[in-house]
Amino acid sequence: MKAAAADLRDNVAKHAALITTEMGKLIGTSEAEVMLSAAIFDYYADRAEHFLATKELPESPGAVLKTEPIGVILAIEPWNFPYYQLARVVAPQLIAGNVVVAKHAQNVPQCAVAFAELFERAGAPEGVHTNIFASIEQIGNVIEDRRVAGVTLTGSERAGAAVAERAGRSLKKVVMELGGSDPFIVLDDADLEHAVAGALFGRMFGTGQSCIGSKRIIVVGRDRGEKFLAEFTAAMQNQKPGDPMDPNTELGPVSSEQALETLLAQVSEARAAGARVVTGGDRIDRDGFYVEPTVLTDIDPANPAYNTEFFGPVASFYIVDSEDEAIKLANATRFGLGASVFTGNLERGRAIAAQIDSGMVFVNQPAWTAPEIPFGGTKSSGFGRELSELGFGEFVNHKLVNVAPRFATLGTS
Repeated sequence: MKAAAADLRDNVAKHAALITTEMGKLIGTSEAEVMLSAAIFDYYADRAEHFLATKELPESPGAVLKTEPIGVILAIEPWNFPYYQLARVVAPQLIAGNVVVAKHAQNVPQCAVAFAELFERAGAPEGVHTNIFASIEQIGNVIEDRRVAGVTLTGSERAGAAVAERAGRSLKKVVMELGGSDPFIVLDDADLEHAVAGALFGRMFGTGQSCIGSKRIIVVGRDRGEKFLAEFTAAMQNQKPGDPMDPNTELGPVSSEQALETLLAQVSEARAAGARVVTGGDRIDRDGFYVEPTVLTDIDPANPAYNTEFFGPVASFYIVDSEDEAIKLANATRFGLGASVFTGNLERGRAIAAQIDSGMVFVNQPAWTAPEIPFGGTKSSGFGRELSELGFGEFVNHKLVNVAPRFATLGTS
């Protein structure tokens, strides 16, 4: 694992270029993704002994829990973070003693192969990490194969439901990391400049193609809301499109023509249902799949945009009159992945976080990820956790070994 991490750091430019070539991510963001993946490898390598250690149960003398692997884990991964998505599965599962068969997204095949080769160069035995290219039908057969012990998927609700159903019929453990429609709440005591910068980063990171992107911006207070909208709109309009390989480019393309057409159709549908397009909403007239940074507001509950996950540079904007309204709106979604709360009072932020129905809440920063913090959601955003010790423990057998000093039946001394 340490050798793979060192390989990534020594060849960050090569790996980052593959990401940008295949799915259009800004080159600086691709480089950051490669470095994050290396950090995940190091995190699990450094903590392997601790995570694998036998744990005593003090309340039951003679009883211990042993951590054992369960076998082959099938990982079905998406294109938006081609290295990070694999790293956060492969690192903990290999450390746990499992092996991984990875089926990556069809539009990032070079990243998939390069990641597999990374472990070959690091000296992993054959079969420890196996990359496969497979159709939907073929991957269904792999899920049901008796040699596969568990399945983890990051993807859409539809894909998650289909995979979980098929794995469930074979009584296999699954982890599902699905979509998100993260609220970004700005309370009436928040620093507006800080919050606007956070909202811009949270919405536009990865050209808005992130399940934990800040998709619904909710500002408390009419006057502050209008000011926030004006400043946020100006910031969105200042995102300049360009070649994603150019370090100075601020706005890259979305991943595919299909992704572009889906976004434009969603914006058109929202507009037809009464939403106001404050800025953007169209394709940019240049080569590539570029969408104007878009801000939608005046979205009522009957509008399809109220429940739509915009997977690209499109933000939904709401102004509410109270903290209670902000919480209610934040929870008015079938998703429950991440959320952000911006406030000048940290205790107030913690109190709001306790009322948000999601797997993760971040106070005074956009939703984010790191090796040491668990990642995962609730409701239609899935179940199970990746990263941290929780991610390590998803596909292991916590085996109880109980050694009694002498045989005794229940009720006897």
